Amino acid sequence: MNGVHDMGGMHGLGRIQYERDEPVFHAPWEGRALALSLAAAAWRKWSLDGFRHQIELIAPSDYLRMSYYEKWFTAVTERLVRSGLITRAEVESGKPAPGSAKTIPPLTAAQVPAMLRSGALASRNVAIDARFQHGDRVRTRNINPVGHTRLPRYARDKQGTVERDHGVYVFPDTIADSPEEKPQHVYSVRFTARELWGEQARPGDAVYIDLWDDYLEPA
Repeated sequence: MNGVHDMGGMHGLGRIQYERDEPVFHAPWEGRALALSLAAAAWRKWSLDGFRHQIELIAPSDYLRMSYYEKWFTAVTERLVRSGLITRAEVESGKPAPGSAKTIPPLTAAQVPAMLRSGALASRNVAIDARFQHGDRVRTRNINPVGHTRLPRYARDKQGTVERDHGVYVFPDTIADSPEEKPQHVYSVRFTARELWGEQARPGDAVYIDLWDDYLEPA
């Protein structure tokens, strides 16, 4: 979707503030927000891209003022409510509703290290023909979806060259809010900086973007 989260190529947002020796968490609650997100994801009620899309749905005024883990906490809370795992009243009160069902969590503390190492695999071992090969010239589609997409706004309707085929992965645009995986090839596509940013960009610079088949057309 087009939203304030898609900031690539936008001006006026200030310099990136680099923090030397930055800690993993700036406050204990950030670690708890991460733990809550992992524990909730283990119920498999939504996909990684569903979680990403929930962050994108945060109102722009809130998105710009929130810290990284505030966005995570907001998104996982909304997904828990949407999935029926908790109610809005329980969120507001911070207490389980009287008589609510209690179940054994699918993720235990002992399982966390393995989960963090492996992640949620989005690759699929299925035989699907690749539409493009190394060296092919391609053009990204000019799309403005209302749902989730991994095609950056600044890279739409641009020409590039396929550098690598990563293999077959689920399609973010469909898996975000439905069970439809629509697996397809993902390519590393090289774009010159001038193709993306115009003549003011340095001629030797380039950007590599991982893009799904459905985002691309022959150039």
